[in-house]
Amino acid sequence: MGTKHQSSDAVSDQKKRRKVGFTKTDEGVQPNDCIKIYIASREDEVGSQVGFPIEPVDLSSFFEEDGKIYGYQGLKITVWISSISFQAYADISFESTCDAGKGITDLKASLQNIFADNLVETKDDFLKTFSSETNYVKSMISDGKVISNGLHGHLNADSSELEVVRVEGESMGLLYCRLVPLVLLLVDGSNPIDVTDPDWEIYLLVEKKTDEKDVPQKLLGFAALYRFFHYPDSHRLRLGQILVFPPYQRKGYGSHLLQVITDMAVADNIYDFSIEEPLDSLQHVRACIDIPRLLALQSIQPALNSVVSRLKGENLAKRTQITRFSPPSDTIEEVRKTLKINKKQFLQCWEILIYLALDPIEKHLDNFRTIVLDRIRGDVIGKDTGASGKRVLEVPTEFDSEVSFVMFKTNGGSDESKEVEIEESDKMKQEEQLQKLVDERIEAIKLVADKVSVKSS
Repeated sequence: MGTKHQSSDAVSDQKKRRKVGFTKTDEGVQPNDCIKIYIASREDEVGSQVGFPIEPVDLSSFFEEDGKIYGYQGLKITVWISSISFQAYADISFESTCDAGKGITDLKASLQNIFADNLVETKDDFLKTFSSETNYVKSMISDGKVISNGLHGHLNADSSELEVVRVEGESMGLLYCRLVPLVLLLVDGSNPIDVTDPDWEIYLLVEKKTDEKDVPQKLLGFAALYRFFHYPDSHRLRLGQILVFPPYQRKGYGSHLLQVITDMAVADNIYDFSIEEPLDSLQHVRACIDIPRLLALQSIQPALNSVVSRLKGENLAKRTQITRFSPPSDTIEEVRKTLKINKKQFLQCWEILIYLALDPIEKHLDNFRTIVLDRIRGDVIGKDTGASGKRVLEVPTEFDSEVSFVMFKTNGGSDESKEVEIEESDKMKQEEQLQKLVDERIEAIKLVADKVSVKSS
């Protein structure tokens, strides 16, 4: 019986064969998925995750070109920020590292993009700061000017006193540099202010325990304002940044700080007070402060009564042209001079004042909705349909609809001033978007009106 043998050629071919493996592509990890950040007020909170967790905005801008972390398996980064000294420590752990074609992210350099010199090298050194820098806040405000102390009516703090302190010079620069990481982490799109510019002012909201002398002063939040010269002999005040730290949010402290700044603007007799690109939440707080001030101004009621009587007596659905319901120009000027509310903010508040005066609002809601729609249509599309000037329209496109648009400009008095033809489907889509903006605006107005009504009752 014969035995089957492999040929020498076959054996040779097998030896020549090599196993081919494919290296797994490193897809990276999003920083927000592996980084946890806590605010610690005591030494024993560090490492125990008992501190107050904060939810940072998108951290991707601080890591690599595409915003990811590469080269790590099982990466976990826990950062503690001291509420005493505002220094930070990062605990970094991972299972292994491997360069799979994307390199290995330099974690220390990336974290320093956020924390800079505030990042303490070792945990032991960080823990020591809780005792060595107990009076850090106190030392920074020792030469500051107290703008306000005590509490506004809606704030209650047992055995505590609030102070708003303006710090200047070197102390302002040193302290603000400690606060920059929180600004970067919590305020989307923010940039540090130039502390070397003397026109920037920092206002600190500080809590002091009146019955415990050994307890350090607690910094609850801050505001950064810029003072512009206004010809010929005045200044405009603009709020650039305001932040109440996470453990103290939703307790009325932000409203208190903004109220103090508003009162200061009136006391200093500045030209007007504005806020740079306020978020909806900040605009809500601001309106809740300004509406009672406006209602207390004698000239407001006659101007408001005139508009409200027209709205109650007319049916705007049957009108043939847009009707304006803006406040008189002399009222706008008096509000600026007396309350330091700029025109843009006053017009926002004017809609809320009309809403409050149309009582019961349900009976006149259609008319109110129409004037809000007219105002938004003018802001978004143009003052009047078919009018000359620049207009921006959304049109069908193969590109990303979020970043693409068409702008055209018409010249009055020529054939070009005729309204550009738009597809009916686009008109409907545009109208739906406008109605959505109106719904959002009326809801925001209602929230302010409800809160103001509760306070006055």
